[in-house]
Amino acid sequence: MLVDSHCHLDRLDLSPYDGALEPVIENAREAGVERMLCVGTDLSRWATMMALIAPYESVSASAGVHPMSKEVATLDVEGLERAVADPRVVAVGETGLDYHYTPDTANAQRAAFRTHLELAARYRKPVIIHTRNAQEDTLALLRDPGHGGAGGVLHCFTESWEMARQALDLGYHISFSGIITFRNAASLREVVKQVPLDRMLVETDAPYLTPVPFRGRSNEPCYTRQVAECVADVKGLSYDEVAEATTRNFDQLFALR
Repeated sequence: MLVDSHCHLDRLDLSPYDGALEPVIENAREAGVERMLCVGTDLSRWATMMALIAPYESVSASAGVHPMSKEVATLDVEGLERAVADPRVVAVGETGLDYHYTPDTANAQRAAFRTHLELAARYRKPVIIHTRNAQEDTLALLRDPGHGGAGGVLHCFTESWEMARQALDLGYHISFSGIITFRNAASLREVVKQVPLDRMLVETDAPYLTPVPFRGRSNEPCYTRQVAECVADVKGLSYDEVAEATTRNFDQLFALR
């Protein structure tokens, strides 16, 4: 069994399936992906996302505001806390810092990130972190004693081994997406080699970042298998070893077993 630890089911183009999510869930099951975590990125979409996944016990949820969202500038803290407190929500985020695409909102991003981290600590739910070109500030906020205790994951990791090492030292997990299958991702595959298997997750970030050999298609949770197979190849392990370990890590981190 395999888990897609990070996807955005509410952002999939479901028109090929007549608007239904069930075929996506079935495609995943046929590929051995039995469970998935649907990650919130905007409070304005959160209720719609929760309604979409409500029929599926195999789908967990998170609540957060993405650092590239316009909502970070006027973060609805009370609304975010209500969402985080929902019993079906197992994590806080997606949150974090993106200085690559939206450096102009850096101050608002940092403030929103702090709020997410405080809520994660208060509700004892792990935090899902997006970080790009913001290594120093991301790590500084994670080191803040007021933000500790809940743990979490740096998702869709694309940064250096040095950043991964420091995040691991702080107790965080590292998650890899289909990017590791890309031809130009040799340096990232070197990071995969070094991250301990017992601190690793796999994901699709669907509908984005479709892995090789399915580039050009919309990404779906079923393609988590290609990510896990790439991890197995890079680390010299069997697919079953990677699937078992990353599923166990997911369950432990998000307190699902």
